[in-house]
Amino acid sequence: MDLTRDRLLGGRIEIDQPARGYRAGMDAALLAAACDARPRERVLEAGCGVGGAMLSAAARRPETRFVGLERDAAMAGLARANAAANGMADWVEIITGEVEAGFKALGLQPFDHVFSNPPFFDDPAALRAPDPAKSGAWMADGGLTAWTAFLLKAVREGGTITIIHRADRLADILALLAPKAGSFRIRGIQPFADAPAKRVMVRAIKTGKAPLVLLPALVLHPRDGGKHTDEVEAILRGAAALGWGGR
Repeated sequence: MDLTRDRLLGGRIEIDQPARGYRAGMDAALLAAACDARPRERVLEAGCGVGGAMLSAAARRPETRFVGLERDAAMAGLARANAAANGMADWVEIITGEVEAGFKALGLQPFDHVFSNPPFFDDPAALRAPDPAKSGAWMADGGLTAWTAFLLKAVREGGTITIIHRADRLADILALLAPKAGSFRIRGIQPFADAPAKRVMVRAIKTGKAPLVLLPALVLHPRDGGKHTDEVEAILRGAAALGWGGR
């Protein structure tokens, strides 16, 4: 496997990841920045890959316990090596397992927080990945239904579920979570200020009853030059979080 070594959080951590196939990028950075776990709480990432999001979140919150679940043994091995290389082995653990098998199969107690970037597609005919190595990360065998069911089981009552996904799946995400979760907070992620959101971040609380809150959108790129907006640059450097305006 050809690997590249990449720096995240303004160089605070380094990860090895495949040169081809699915790679930790903007979605992982935003997911990590949205994690607001408190010291000594337990956090699970479903589908952690090589650990880009989880290690970025762990670097921000070194007193929090993180567990990553990954189905691909090679990717899980890279995640373990990345955690060790960044000195995080004491508070980051990676386990190998299938989301589709259900949370009970892991034999773990429910977590305080769970977060995930579920595969974007359910239908193989809809997948047009540029590289076959991306198929496992882009295609959900059990569909979004299996992933949301897993997340609901994996978190304690009053705990939080955070998902980043395609904006056109927002209605599905809300419908799948709503029977057992509420207090939704939703943030669109727009490529430009004058463009529709392509991603959406959803925060829910298991058994939450508060009204839904639609938060200001995050704009990734300016139209007048520059790679990222100032807000996004601060997030990528680890100098700012992607807050939820309270729980």
